[in-house]
Amino acid sequence: MKQPAGIPTFFKNLVEEPLNAMVEKAQDSGQRAIGYTCSYVPRPLLDVEGIFGVRLRAPGVSGTPMADTYLSNVICSLTRSIMELALEGAYSNLGGWVFASSCDHMRRLYDNLDYLEPLDFVHILDVPHKRGEAATAWMKEELEMLAEKLAEHFGVDTGRGALAISIKEHNRLLAILRGLDRLRRRDAPPLSGTQYQMLMMAATSSPRNLVIEPLESLYKELENSSDGIDDYRARLLLAGSNCDDPGYIRVIESTGGLVVGDRTCTGSIPALKPVSEEGDPLEVLASHSLDNISCPRMMEEFGARAQEILEAVKLTRADGVVLETMKFCDTWGVEASPLVSVLREQGIPVLRLEREYAMSSEGQLQTRVQAFLESMGR
Repeated sequence: MKQPAGIPTFFKNLVEEPLNAMVEKAQDSGQRAIGYTCSYVPRPLLDVEGIFGVRLRAPGVSGTPMADTYLSNVICSLTRSIMELALEGAYSNLGGWVFASSCDHMRRLYDNLDYLEPLDFVHILDVPHKRGEAATAWMKEELEMLAEKLAEHFGVDTGRGALAISIKEHNRLLAILRGLDRLRRRDAPPLSGTQYQMLMMAATSSPRNLVIEPLESLYKELENSSDGIDDYRARLLLAGSNCDDPGYIRVIESTGGLVVGDRTCTGSIPALKPVSEEGDPLEVLASHSLDNISCPRMMEEFGARAQEILEAVKLTRADGVVLETMKFCDTWGVEASPLVSVLREQGIPVLRLEREYAMSSEGQLQTRVQAFLESMGR
């Protein structure tokens, strides 16, 4: 399947390093970068004037020998890969870390980095496992503590007015990404799943104020483009755990399967839902974070997650679902099997894949996806 040539190399360059050139540019102008590890950390709180959030990734990691000394090799390779690059000094220019207690593996990462590679600013959010009024009040208290700590340490304004401005700009970015996502629903989309994931990662790995205009210009260009992908064998929805490597989707698409939707914590669903601009900003951010039920750590929300995937299949007109899970991920390890059963009961073909964080065994992945497409008669 051909890949359209409409995505500038500018965006490709932004996802090839743990901290890209735009991060360095913003830091040179006096802003401080805050690395965060999870979708439950509300980025608008990190994007007030003077600081900005950068989602931690580990592109280019080839192994985790040092991290394996401190983290068990039966802990997911995402956390081990981030720790490996941290021990190599890849994140040393960050102004701080913000973690979320999203799983035991992330808590172990926090404990070890706080001990081995402490930055001037380190914080972890204690996130509830349920939704509801009590959970929202709990999350708001957590965000209040973070906001106060950020203001005190970096001398920035995290008050109601500053957060309202940040939420508005965040919604502007989300609107552009939603527009790009909608383009993938066309019969002949002007961008592939690989390219869309590249743009998503560029957006979360770069200072918002520097990436928003290039993304907006690209969207306007692609929206009016008459070129598109029309030689694919099947439309696929990607679902599952963290998948921040566009190269993984590239291998899937090299078989002729076009990824037209992403239901992952690093994809378009449900991450692109706009944040309410009414009410107390911290309460709004608390509620918005908890309503993002992409992760199986929210134990009572299995039905809602399954329904969201079923709706996404209809919306994107996907022919099948590729369910990828990180090896040793406890939460997705429990969720994957019943989710496969629900989808198959609805007549939706499903391919379940287990993977490591770093790309490996490309040939095996291609073979499995090819066999999946053939099983659908594609």
